[in-house]
Amino acid sequence: MTRDRARVGTQAERAVDTVMRAKDVVSAYARWAPVYDVVFGPIMEASRKAAVSALPPDADRVLEVGVGTGISLPDYPPRVKVTGIDLSPEMLAKARQRVAEQKLSNVEAIIEMDAARLAFDDDSFDAAMAMYVMTVVPDPARVMSEMRRVVRPGGRILAVSHFAGDEGVRARFGRALSPLGRLLGWNTTISVATISAFPGVRLVSDTAAGLGGFYRLLEFEVVK
Repeated sequence: MTRDRARVGTQAERAVDTVMRAKDVVSAYARWAPVYDVVFGPIMEASRKAAVSALPPDADRVLEVGVGTGISLPDYPPRVKVTGIDLSPEMLAKARQRVAEQKLSNVEAIIEMDAARLAFDDDSFDAAMAMYVMTVVPDPARVMSEMRRVVRPGGRILAVSHFAGDEGVRARFGRALSPLGRLLGWNTTISVATISAFPGVRLVSDTAAGLGGFYRLLEFEVVK
């Protein structure tokens, strides 16, 4: 009985911690929303374009998780129908403005939604795109599980971010940027191995995606 109570207590503590971290991320990006494109747009441009270019030809419907200000939306081919979600109302307001101003008719919806609790049916999309998301969300395993659920079998999940390196230049560079990472709510300990170990997905490729390999593009096949 004592052990069961301890387990329940631990689960409750984790749930509270996850909620608090999610609120911290939302608060951080509310502050960054007005200047995000100016500060990070040029730095992340190459990796954004690499991620979109990696979409397979049969990916007609794509879910972009953590769409933010929608800075990547103009990069999608007109044939690709895109739904973008994010937790930050401030970021989403920028995304909706971008869609309207640039007349991005292939964007089906911009929705405020938790990536760990997607309100879509199973197998709703051909691919899911997670740009700079997996190192920000409080529960990466849950987010990967949800993306796997809503992407059809054989579909793709593409994740681009800076993932922790075990050694060498990437590891040193990552440690040097740790203070900035904390300011942005990044988890600088998430590695490629961590993401690849999540069930229901198979790592297809791991390629450099900007800043001399600082950003990595991971492509997963959904297996169910």
